[in-house]
Amino acid sequence: MKIMTRYFPGFVLLGLALASASMLRAADDPPAGVGATVSADAKAVGAVVKRDAKAVAKAAKEGAHHVAVAAKEIGHEVADASKQGAEKVAAAAKRGAAKTKEAVKGEKKPATNPGDKPAQ
Repeated sequence: MKIMTRYFPGFVLLGLALASASMLRAADDPPAGVGATVSADAKAVGAVVKRDAKAVAKAAKEGAHHVAVAAKEIGHEVADASKQGAEKVAAAAKRGAAKTKEAVKGEKKPATNPGDKPAQ
């Protein structure tokens, strides 16, 4: 009896180890036909992913086309606005140059009567 109580925990551990090892071996054995099922499932998933990727690529292409068209239109609008602004600046510069030219010419003219004021 003394031997049994001494080695009892060891026997329990040995029994548990053997039981878990047999469960692991049973879990490792796949059922028959699983390989074919997994292969078919993988092919189906691959086909779905490929179809979805094509749809995403098509949508991205269409979106990029719309963005390009909108950017082109905005670019033309900006160019037109810049041209109009440049024309306004050029016209203002011409007017300023003409006024400056007239002012310089007016200073060079000799005053005939110092009491006369220039017409405003």
